[in-house]
Amino acid sequence: MTDMLLIPLPRLREAMHLVVRGFGSCPDEVDAVAGNLIEANLTGHDSHGIGMLPRYADAYLQGGLKPNAAVSTELDGGALLRLNGNRGFGQVIGAQAMDLGIARARQHGTCVVALGNSHHLGRIGAWAEQAAAAGLVSIHFVNVISRGIVAPHGGGDARFGTNPFCAGVPLAGRAPVILDFATSMIAQGKTRVAMNKGELVDAGCLIDDQGRPTREPHFTVVPPWGALLTFGGHKGFGMALMCELLGGALASGMTQRDTDSSQKRVLNGMFSVLVDPGALADRAAFEAEALQWLDWVQASPPREGFDRVQIAGEPERAHKARRSAEGVPVDATTWQEILAAAGKLGVDPALVQATALGAA
Repeated sequence: MTDMLLIPLPRLREAMHLVVRGFGSCPDEVDAVAGNLIEANLTGHDSHGIGMLPRYADAYLQGGLKPNAAVSTELDGGALLRLNGNRGFGQVIGAQAMDLGIARARQHGTCVVALGNSHHLGRIGAWAEQAAAAGLVSIHFVNVISRGIVAPHGGGDARFGTNPFCAGVPLAGRAPVILDFATSMIAQGKTRVAMNKGELVDAGCLIDDQGRPTREPHFTVVPPWGALLTFGGHKGFGMALMCELLGGALASGMTQRDTDSSQKRVLNGMFSVLVDPGALADRAAFEAEALQWLDWVQASPPREGFDRVQIAGEPERAHKARRSAEGVPVDATTWQEILAAAGKLGVDPALVQATALGAA
């Protein structure tokens, strides 16, 4: 198992700002990209955190990621928006798309946002959180344009991406409920993290290049290629299919049919529905009913091996509180990959190292 570094949050922020500046990003984009990636680490989703920067650097150098790009509007139907992300940083494009959708949902009571051609949107929960902070319910179906990584139920090789689904519900007086999951058994980035840590993944998550069950994460990170499996068999496959049809075919006009592993860009399409609950029902009554139901569910006595019933979003908030105070763990292999990426971007790796960990 590889060594782990524990980096204080202020130092990590400063170091990651140095790296992201290497893309030529404007200051606001540096803040958005670094902030979003670190937030993923803070919430326990290391698969979507700073470990993505080496992939981003390669995508940028290949021309598949366009720094300082912005959303453009291809169709404005009032409560219907079709947007092009122009291969910009998803951390910026996602926020811009949600800003536009939020404004229209406040005006019309609802808005459907079809976003295509965005570079990696990162942790989709961030966009549900943005909508929830504006008092809106949101639902998101996302596809992935990259080398296929997930096998269809009953299939023996990879045919599509991890195709996440997300939903958020704001509630007065308490944190929102944020459901955010890949339709694969685990996120692709978790296999990268496991390989870098020298760990195996749980049984039932992967198949190897011959379609046989394996726990070795390298089959989804380096050749020979295997595949992730969908969660819940045909149920997860059905969700993945809907994410491809809605986030891909409908929202962006692009579905995953690419077997070229040399391309490092990760493009996302996202089909989002935003709803103002106050425009649809009595908001106070809705929230009272929702809160009573959540209290009822969480009053269930914990089963052996569990402390209590947790609602979607609670584990992430617990991770964030702990890591904000104690520092962010980063495995040594991932850290070396980040330093190498900094060098590719023209940023001194030694400066990044000293900024994050102090002088040797």
